[in-house]
Amino acid sequence: MSEAAQPPRAEIDGATRDFYQTKAREWAEAFPYEFSKFLDPFLAQLPPGAEVLELGCGDGRDGARMEAQGFTVDATDGTPAMAALAEEKLGRPARHMEFGDLKAEAAYDAVWAHASLHHQPLVGLADVLARIHRAMRPGALFFANYKLGDGEHRDSFGRLYNFPPRAELMALYAAQDWEILEAHDYKDGGLDKVLRDWIAITVRKSA
Repeated sequence: MSEAAQPPRAEIDGATRDFYQTKAREWAEAFPYEFSKFLDPFLAQLPPGAEVLELGCGDGRDGARMEAQGFTVDATDGTPAMAALAEEKLGRPARHMEFGDLKAEAAYDAVWAHASLHHQPLVGLADVLARIHRAMRPGALFFANYKLGDGEHRDSFGRLYNFPPRAELMALYAAQDWEILEAHDYKDGGLDKVLRDWIAITVRKSA
């Protein structure tokens, strides 16, 4: 593919980054759950000791659950304040890394992105998915969930969400060489307490 034909590179939204940088602890305290309800079913599909890349680790609660079950976790977040919270919970360093800085190739058995990729501006989402695909080993699994909608806008806290239409999101996934294992539609809230349509997608990279 020529340089001109490359998809737009992923870039973090400044206002969204600033929210999580300045409100990291308040965000973490607003969610009392111990870890994502999708996590254990995802981990049950992985081989023992699998190496997992976590994109958007937040305060480290999902990473701590993974490590407690014997998985090796590369915990990353796009804001230093969130990575610092994760370090507190994990008792070891977590990496500050934006989605567009992912350069690994065939390095992970799984990628876990709970409630994080939905902040990626829609124009760069294809780039993020391509980077994730490259980072996965053959047969690796990838989970991400998104708030669905009719395109980008901000919530009451000023955070940008891509709110992709379902068909558009699935088309972006179809462009990659992986098998869709599950696309689960559900309703849930968030920090803004607005009940919305969500989708949770699990895929496997071709062996």
